[in-house]
Amino acid sequence: MTFTPPAEFITRPDLVGRFGMTSSTHWIATGTAQSVLERGGTAFDAAVAGGFVLHLVEPHLNGPGGDLVGIFAAVEQPGRPRVLMGQGPAPAGATVEHLRAEGLDLVPGAGALAAAVPGAVDAWLLLLRDHGTWELADVLAYALAVARDGHPLSPGAARTIATVAELFREAWPTSAERWLVDGAAPEAGQVVRNEAWASVLDRLVAAGGDAADGLEGEDARRARIDAARDEWAGGFVARMVDASVRTPHRHSTGTDHAGVIRASDMAAFRASVEDAVTTTFRGRTIAKAGAWSQGPALLQMLAILDPLPDERLDPSTVAGAHTVLETIKLALADREAYYGDHAVALDPLLSSAYAAERRALIGPRASAELRPGAAMPAGALPPLRIEYAPPERQPAFAGVGEPTVRSAEGVVAPTGETRGDTVHIDVVDRWGNTISVTPSGGWLQSSPHIPELGFCLGTRMQMTWLDEESASGLAPGRRPRTTLTPTLVLQDGEPVAALGSPGGDQQDQWQLLYLLRTIVGGYTPQQAIDAPALHTTSFPSSFWPRTWTPAGVVAEDRLGEDVLRGLEALGHRVIRSGDWSLGRLSVVTRDPGSGLLGAAANPRGGQAHAAGR
Repeated sequence: MTFTPPAEFITRPDLVGRFGMTSSTHWIATGTAQSVLERGGTAFDAAVAGGFVLHLVEPHLNGPGGDLVGIFAAVEQPGRPRVLMGQGPAPAGATVEHLRAEGLDLVPGAGALAAAVPGAVDAWLLLLRDHGTWELADVLAYALAVARDGHPLSPGAARTIATVAELFREAWPTSAERWLVDGAAPEAGQVVRNEAWASVLDRLVAAGGDAADGLEGEDARRARIDAARDEWAGGFVARMVDASVRTPHRHSTGTDHAGVIRASDMAAFRASVEDAVTTTFRGRTIAKAGAWSQGPALLQMLAILDPLPDERLDPSTVAGAHTVLETIKLALADREAYYGDHAVALDPLLSSAYAAERRALIGPRASAELRPGAAMPAGALPPLRIEYAPPERQPAFAGVGEPTVRSAEGVVAPTGETRGDTVHIDVVDRWGNTISVTPSGGWLQSSPHIPELGFCLGTRMQMTWLDEESASGLAPGRRPRTTLTPTLVLQDGEPVAALGSPGGDQQDQWQLLYLLRTIVGGYTPQQAIDAPALHTTSFPSSFWPRTWTPAGVVAEDRLGEDVLRGLEALGHRVIRSGDWSLGRLSVVTRDPGSGLLGAAANPRGGQAHAAGR
């Protein structure tokens, strides 16, 4: 290898253990998953328990009305990485014609008109049914305790509520009642509870009460979980969602609209499990979700970079950072042209011949173009807006994006500092079961709170275009092309790492840095997570208002002034984001030879944790 971690990182050990390891974006969720492992649960039991807790303790980053993507390896299916698909589709009433008739030219970034069918809850329950071992009541006991007894509001959640407090007071009264105290935002550390959601969880458990009559053991456990899934999709939750969205309310465009999601849309959706898409990079197999996510873009990046000399893959140098940034642009341009919820032929996009064609486009200077390749017939390219004003030219409000909120000056900063991102959890157990899940959507600022349910809907449809010719165009029953994109790394068919990151369009960019630094550079997982991060914004954002910055780069100052100035000299438009502002990764690892387990988590923001024993 020709690049190594800087000296200040070398002495920091990773957390290691032999019985089970967990990392997540919140300490309560990490502790929940660890408790399940210590009580004999599997990685899948632990992930589900931690996931339901994340809905509560990170309400500004995810919720039950949102979605998730997971990737896992089960010991009973060796060498077969699998994807947990928890991305709901567009409702039947979500048509291009309807939104254009509402005076819109983009799907809004906040408000129920942007809501896809919630997918996270059913996906968690499916994982528990097919790969877990615990009863639903036991897994949900942790979330029920947090909902009823309360938890301290995190500083990030408090800041988010303060930012959207005026919106809540003026336009979303149910959200104001839920989150404001005498009309003001709560303080960080204040104990918050969610009795409405606790009651929903109780009713889901109760739905399985008679479902197992005449059944025993595993058959009875699975039947109880299926009954809860049926109640979620076709019972009181679906009815309340349907009723709640029919009242017009303020959207990110500054205009009022009703949502179109109906109980029938909820009833028609079920989460699923599918085979992962893989490629080989430097002796490792990298597994991702399909092209209904952005996951294959990371595989394209690795295919382009693989034959290059090691020094060209070091993100801490001018030459390496330039090469990595230009590679990312090429892969994400293909994402815009090809990816979506349809039959995407990935073999041409991931072939070595196509990677060579794309590699040849990496020039000595930064590209300011969107350059998809010609691997196959592409959809219409999106409009390349540097700025955007809603058609009504009314002021938009905070609470849009993934999930970005406006700063005190009223400007959305393109750095990591004002992004809430989303949440993430990784778990590996003593038997080698390994899972990485990124839940998102349904954050408290995405749409009005539903008092009877204790949550609000997500806004994932903002990732579609109001253009039938686009690969990711809006269509009823079609899943939005999500940014959620966890990663599984295997060696000789066995999982050796599961990782992921919040961060919208940055998720695979930051994971690419991690893979290059660990696989090529020899960094430990914690060193790779701690190392200075950067990403490009030179492609259309997946989030409203869908703008881009040609040749744009956001980088941590710790990358060094020489590197940052060197990138600027090559034509990159660099925004310095501060020393510890970018990257949200967490990871769990397993050594197949020794069985030793490890975990590492992001120190930025002081929120993510890794645990094990």
